[in-house]
Amino acid sequence: MKILVVEDEPELREIIHDALLKEDAVVEMAGDFDSALDKMLIYRYDCILLDINLPGGSGLELLEELKRQGETDGVLIISARDALDDRLTGLNLGADDYLTKPFHISELIARTKSIVRRKQFNGKATISIGNLVLHPEDREVIASGNPLPLNRKEYEILSYFVANKGRLVDKTALAEHVWGDHIDEADNFEFIYSQMKNLRKKLKDANAGIEIRAVYGIGYKLTEE
Repeated sequence: MKILVVEDEPELREIIHDALLKEDAVVEMAGDFDSALDKMLIYRYDCILLDINLPGGSGLELLEELKRQGETDGVLIISARDALDDRLTGLNLGADDYLTKPFHISELIARTKSIVRRKQFNGKATISIGNLVLHPEDREVIASGNPLPLNRKEYEILSYFVANKGRLVDKTALAEHVWGDHIDEADNFEFIYSQMKNLRKKLKDANAGIEIRAVYGIGYKLTEE
């Protein structure tokens, strides 16, 4: 999961950040309206955890702008405002869910995962493609009935391509999704090539029934054999 946490309370923001890291998520954070808007318009996320009351503006305005741009990032509003009108406003503007503060972190994680599953895999608990079965909750992959050992980044890359099956994925979009916006600091994409080489070899050795093909000078595309 690639998650953006938009929350102005530093302590809560860090608690959410640490909890998501334990779920092997790529986590980015914003503490005010302007920094959140910048990230939302530049990068794509599986889910945005969005507070309403922010320095510099309202989270609902961010949600409106996101939908105006036609983006499909999942949105979970997290707010101390629990009035029915606030909930309805957020959901009518396009939020996927609404969670009132204070909340249990375990519930936040569960709702976030649910949104990601709905966005990426139509809510399915398992995803089958070729001879593979992916278990997103456990981050496991089964190939022809046998476990396929993948490291964390290899799994995230595979999951991203499965969610974008048949689409041409350029190297920059892949890097931003799997490694976060710190990709801007990278000098080259050698780390991507290394992970992709290992993943493609493992898929071939496992007779996975799918192939991630390189498109010279652009990126990659997942196809079924």
